[in-house]
Amino acid sequence: MTSTAHVQIPGYVVGTWDIDATHSTVGFVVRHMMVSKVRGYFRDFSGEIVTAEDPTQSSVTATIDLASIDTRQEQRDAHIRSADFFDVENHPQMTFRSTGVRADGADWIVDGELTLKGNTKPVSLALELEGFGPDAYGGTRAGFSARTEISRAAFGVDIAMPMDGGGVVVADKIVVELEIQGVLRTA
Repeated sequence: MTSTAHVQIPGYVVGTWDIDATHSTVGFVVRHMMVSKVRGYFRDFSGEIVTAEDPTQSSVTATIDLASIDTRQEQRDAHIRSADFFDVENHPQMTFRSTGVRADGADWIVDGELTLKGNTKPVSLALELEGFGPDAYGGTRAGFSARTEISRAAFGVDIAMPMDGGGVVVADKIVVELEIQGVLRTA
């Protein structure tokens, strides 16, 4: 199962991996009130990663339950779930589907399509392979870290909340940060 034909990645394992949401984080950072940053997370998400013999043929799909947002402040979370932001009543999920993988030095770029609030846009994730190895239960695990920046307005999350004296309450630029652990499927 270890591939050395196309890549020089220590311990690289070919296979299909289920995202282990218990040991993974799907998070974001956004500038708030022009003076600080707020971090948020999604508690419920799932996905599949396929590591191919040739890593450039690998793929990923993921689904995120937008109602599971957690910024550690329930009133803010309720507002983000509303039609002002995610409109979870009409758009309960955000999805990502990769369209390509390419090398970037020692790291990788995963190109794909992100769909949020009915809008699909291209997104490129800067990916680091954290490693592959056995777990305590006789299985195999893989670790991936990824990061990207998106414009919330480009996805229709375009509420404008200007502040007196200039600036906005919530910035347009969102930094997405992923720490993903995959569990290798067994036949």
